[in-house]
Amino acid sequence: MTNNDIFKKLRVAHKLRDDDIIKILELVDLRVSKSELGAFFRKEDHPNYVECGDQILRNFLNGLIIHLRGPMPPKEAKKHSNVDKEPSKRKVNTKKKSNN
Repeated sequence: MTNNDIFKKLRVAHKLRDDDIIKILELVDLRVSKSELGAFFRKEDHPNYVECGDQILRNFLNGLIIHLRGPMPPKEAKKHSNVDKEPSKRKVNTKKKSNN
């Protein structure tokens, strides 16, 4: 199965139009025109057929995740103060060793 086949099947499964796919690709900062997009969905023997590369499909999948789930929330900055840290559950040996 080629990347073009996967792209076509995802398009049908999610009922996406060309405009939808262009917007999804823009979510990951990839600009594609309608004519470039249409070339991916043509039959292999058509003169304007273009093979869908790994990068296009990968970006589409990443954009589809953002489209369906929403953008990833920003990560909170880690706090470096000792007050906020949980106490260690490890026991500390307080007995002194004798040096006999």
